[in-house]
Amino acid sequence: MKDYIEERAINIATYIIDYNATVRQTAKEFGISKSTVHKDVTDRLMEINPNLAKEARKVLDVNKSERHIRGGLATREKYIHLHQLQV
Repeated sequence: MKDYIEERAINIATYIIDYNATVRQTAKEFGISKSTVHKDVTDRLMEINPNLAKEARKVLDVNKSERHIRGGLATREKYIHLHQLQV
């Protein structure tokens, strides 16, 4: 594996852990795709630093379990904002 890919995988995992970030937020921050973030954290990082990979995976699993709640809150905010504009 190329050095820059290993370094990116470590940086991505550290960012996810430090900021409790989602895959989407991380991809936007690093300017890469969501699938690259996922592959770096789940596959590549396991070979480089398994402990870091497990910590990042914990954060991603929590985010995944909460995503339906976040989506509902975002929709709610959207309609509250639209209602306020109409009044």
